Amino acid sequence: MYTSFFGFTEKPFNLTPDARYLFLSPHHKEALDHLLYGINERKGFIAITGGIGTGKTTLCRTLLSHLDSRTKTALVFNSFITDAELLQIILREFGIETAQACSSKNEYIDALNHFLLQNFSEGGNAVLVIDEAQNLTHTVLEQIRMLSNLETEKEKLIQIVLVGQYELTELLATPSLKQLNERITVRYDLKPLKPNDIKGYIEHRLVVAGGRGDVRFTTGAFKKIYAYSHGNPRRINAVCDRALLIAYAKEAFIISRKIVGKAIADFRNSLTVDPSVLGWSRRKVESTTVILVLLGLLVIAVTVGAWGFRTHFTTFLSQGEKSLPPASPVYEAQVPARVTDKPAPASLVLDEKTSLAGLFDRSDIELNREDHLGLFSFDLAPEYYVMLKKPFRVHLANGFISLRSSPHYLLIHKVEGEDAIAVNAEDKEQEISREFVLRHWDRKVSWVYPYRSEDTHLMKGMTDPAVLEVQTILNALGYRVTTTGVYDAEMFNEIKKFQEDFGLVADGVVGLRTRALLYQMAD
Repeated sequence: MYTSFFGFTEKPFNLTPDARYLFLSPHHKEALDHLLYGINERKGFIAITGGIGTGKTTLCRTLLSHLDSRTKTALVFNSFITDAELLQIILREFGIETAQACSSKNEYIDALNHFLLQNFSEGGNAVLVIDEAQNLTHTVLEQIRMLSNLETEKEKLIQIVLVGQYELTELLATPSLKQLNERITVRYDLKPLKPNDIKGYIEHRLVVAGGRGDVRFTTGAFKKIYAYSHGNPRRINAVCDRALLIAYAKEAFIISRKIVGKAIADFRNSLTVDPSVLGWSRRKVESTTVILVLLGLLVIAVTVGAWGFRTHFTTFLSQGEKSLPPASPVYEAQVPARVTDKPAPASLVLDEKTSLAGLFDRSDIELNREDHLGLFSFDLAPEYYVMLKKPFRVHLANGFISLRSSPHYLLIHKVEGEDAIAVNAEDKEQEISREFVLRHWDRKVSWVYPYRSEDTHLMKGMTDPAVLEVQTILNALGYRVTTTGVYDAEMFNEIKKFQEDFGLVADGVVGLRTRALLYQMAD
């Protein structure tokens, strides 16, 4: 929208990881140096941790361009996998072909060992990078530890990089993973940008996007951005993108503190489902917490005093949960309505039937006679929700509805910036914050996609109008292809990257599921 106005060739603040946009702040440079040191010195295990949106995935992609041609790489971006699936992905990533399909894990490992020994004998190295490693199960992590046993008398044949959020450190610290944790010799915790890095970060992205220096952020704008983002690159991208949109509407080329403030206000005006949404300040919540703790102590004292009635009291406690009315959503730091004297917000929890009906109704798709409507479900990491352009529903995590066992959903009408517009049980729209979405996302997300029975799979070598459409969408998402309408080698490789990034079978074929995901991400 604003790219041509400002003279950009692409959006400078896309949330899609792109190695071209990595800004080597002191923290990011140190992280990259740790990675290169661990790989080149064959240290075996390397762990990189950091908060959401600090640039870990972009760092992984950048790492590849710093490795020499003799280093073979395998990247795993979908961490919700079994140990057998992990081995299959590793062989595919390294390009290892077997004479026949492997029927056991030992056969996969033998094939991998043969490849690694051959690679080592030719002077090569091998790197396995696993992103979002905090989601790996103990079984998969144990399998990864066993892979480190593939070594010669002096050298590790494969270097394994685990990249994840802070939960990864806690996961590795569990007693059952002690052996794996002790093998990690190179570690780095990726911190957010410092205040004096903000200017360089923003100007770097403007230049990479093709900027000619026409757009300028003021000193006050940089300070305001840092105050809001605390140096988190993803937050910086979100507020800068919104600020450029506001400046475009004003036909302004100088991004002032006032424009940035308006962009931030746009985010904060959304309805965040936390104590502030209910009209509670942090201080009030803390005060209420103290009162509730004191009330809890009083209850304990009464309970001890009434020990003679313990049988009746125990019965009351055991049946109390069953006697509760239907549960409303469990919000973080929720305060009982009778204490706050505030009405509880309308429920955002929808059952299967209501959410499905709402999804089809909100999708508002005009069908031709040849079209069919299909409900497509995917496992997506929660941070990708900002890339979804059409209505969708999210399976809610169990913690959100702890008193209910049947599946329940959150219906999202649209995403605005990093916030979203949800549809409640009364078919009314409510704004919800990014934090709310991330907290309750359970990876299962679905939407409606119109397709035709005769739709062909798009494959390498084909020429078709649908190929040109897919190429256009890929470019908009940050995957670099030439829009020729011909399915060439370049497009094949980028489609495989797209499929890998979003947990699809990375075969380079644009089938129905790949099309459905591209459809959802297209403007």
